[in-house]
Amino acid sequence: MRLAHISDVHFGRIAHPDIVAALTQEINAAAVDAVILSGDLTQRARKREYKAAAALLSAFEAPTLVVPGNHDVYPWWHPIKRLRTPLTRFRRYIDANPTPTLEQPGLAVLGINSAHGYTIKGGTIGSEERAAIRRYFSEQPSEVFKVLVVHHHLITLKMERGHDLARHARRTLEMAIAHNVDLVLCGHLHISHVEPVTLSDQAHQLVIASAGTATSDRGRGSNESTNYFNLITVTDDTFTIAEHRFVSEDGRFVEARTADFPRMTPAPSSSPNTAA
Repeated sequence: MRLAHISDVHFGRIAHPDIVAALTQEINAAAVDAVILSGDLTQRARKREYKAAAALLSAFEAPTLVVPGNHDVYPWWHPIKRLRTPLTRFRRYIDANPTPTLEQPGLAVLGINSAHGYTIKGGTIGSEERAAIRRYFSEQPSEVFKVLVVHHHLITLKMERGHDLARHARRTLEMAIAHNVDLVLCGHLHISHVEPVTLSDQAHQLVIASAGTATSDRGRGSNESTNYFNLITVTDDTFTIAEHRFVSEDGRFVEARTADFPRMTPAPSSSPNTAA
């Protein structure tokens, strides 16, 4: 199976006139089985930005799963709406359920919401979201490839010290590892980075893939003025994450680097849930 992972598209701050079309064309041409967007569809949660994000999602030929980011809640100049109903527009234009799931043969994906009106940037993952992780993944067969999607980060990336983490990030990471999640997809930092994670008291390894900003001019650090998305290929016993970088001179995304990982619980080739 093949998955596309994009994040931080930030309609309202698009970097190049043709980058949105290039992104959709590249992903559709890859014949992916699903497109996953890990938050920050908009810059200021404006209606026109949400409408543009909805148009992007409808342009993908594969099924999509989307979680909100901190830019998708009402901004601070709408304090009452931000605190009481922060995701009204996300629910209206994108998905009424901010904790979506996507299942295909050999694949189980859960998205959780870390974007709330009372936080500023870091986000928070509450007990309901952690319970959703436990409940959903405990019901999945062991051979299924398990993916958790969240906007904010659960660990401090080795390449980017000092960045913010979601509140209760450690508890969430422990929950994901305890229930054999293979891959965590996130964004928020606008930096493309892939890193395996193992906790000292648990043997299971998961991989965290942070997508850079897919289409905006808000790249940071080593990824300043650079746009990325991830293409993930899953086989019976391995998975590969290929980071694709936008080359503005050519108007297209090209493969920048890849990382290969073993599946901790390889799918049996005879299983009907094994992905082709």
